[in-house]
Amino acid sequence: MHKEELYDLYFSPNIVRVIKSRRMKLSGHMARLRDRRGAYRVLVRTPEGKRSLGMPRRRWKDCVVIDLQEAEWGGIDWIYLAEDWHRWRALVNAVMNLRFL
Repeated sequence: MHKEELYDLYFSPNIVRVIKSRRMKLSGHMARLRDRRGAYRVLVRTPEGKRSLGMPRRRWKDCVVIDLQEAEWGGIDWIYLAEDWHRWRALVNAVMNLRFL
């Protein structure tokens, strides 16, 4: 077996993988809520008002899109994808199994 395979078998999961997969899980829950809760509105809204100079901070939605691109699921409407629970679960598992250096 390769070193990476042994590491995956016998060591705890990479913290980056865990964070990304949990972010994807929570995003799926919030996307399935639609307009019933305020969390969905916060997820998809565009901030109003003036921002300070410099690079704008990443929104939750931006992080989800980046995670989708890393899992090679980019270009898909992820809110629509989250409504199909089985496909969303496969995506969360794919994000969990990605290798990050």
